[in-house]
Amino acid sequence: MERPLTQNIRPGQEPLSLAEYEKAGGYRPLRKALAMPPRDIVTMVKASNLRGRGGAGFPTGMKWGLVPPVSSAPQPRYFIVNADEMEPGAFKDRLLLEGDPNQLIEGIIVSAYAVQTEKAFIFLRREYFLAEKRLNKAIAEAYEKNYLGANILGSGFNLDIRIHSSAGRYICGEETALINALEGMRAVPRAKPPFPLVCGLWGRPTIVNNVETVANIPPIVNNGSEWFKSLSSGPDSGTKIYGVSGRVKRPGAWELPMGTTIGELIEDHANGMQNGYALRESCPAELRPTFSRENIWTPHGFRFSGKGRQPDGHRDHDRSR
Repeated sequence: MERPLTQNIRPGQEPLSLAEYEKAGGYRPLRKALAMPPRDIVTMVKASNLRGRGGAGFPTGMKWGLVPPVSSAPQPRYFIVNADEMEPGAFKDRLLLEGDPNQLIEGIIVSAYAVQTEKAFIFLRREYFLAEKRLNKAIAEAYEKNYLGANILGSGFNLDIRIHSSAGRYICGEETALINALEGMRAVPRAKPPFPLVCGLWGRPTIVNNVETVANIPPIVNNGSEWFKSLSSGPDSGTKIYGVSGRVKRPGAWELPMGTTIGELIEDHANGMQNGYALRESCPAELRPTFSRENIWTPHGFRFSGKGRQPDGHRDHDRSR
């Protein structure tokens, strides 16, 4: 199967350099995107049925389409990547941040072009020191090649990216609390409306997307919406990075089709429960419905995880035999 999110990741090794990333096809999607009207990219993402990978599952293209046009809401406008991954048992974003920072940076550039923002932030979990180091290197190299900065590749589009290391608050997973923290205020959720798409960071239109969501944008632009939909084994589109932790023989994270069952994750990829333990239940991250031993073969997806949400990671609860 195709793995567009993790195909460049080499476990235990440094991420691809910019030259290696380009050789693997990196930044071709950006060149393709810059030759398209921004609204066509929004339409493509909407047609792909990409839904937010941070948990809520809101359709990404629909979210982008709700941003006011530049004619009525001029710059500054902001694009924020939520990399403040603090769900217990979740480490999927860390895998992408450390393993392929170039793809995330390219995804930010294409996304920012689509919604016509010229300032982007990566709101990064403070403890992700290695991710910050590798992101800074990828950003610096992108500036050197004019993938970032003024008049990107002669297109007339400008974009600057900054990393903000979070002070470490679980509530910053909520987008308005994140925006408050970025403004230097206490990280508490704001009352809605107004919504961030209209009045967000410093009162300007703001889009907040998850790391995994943004990393999906380059392959969608490069291969098309129908290709992305074909990757799934269920009604939802694309692949998903599933993480498993707890008393399993092989904890880890794997990119698999949307619709993969919990049973397959535990038995085939995590190699089953540790000796002396039997599965009692599986909890898809925090505050979501648990799956008992009897229904672990339920396909994973937005329609099956409760209230439209999709899991960030699994903690498997056990009992001794």
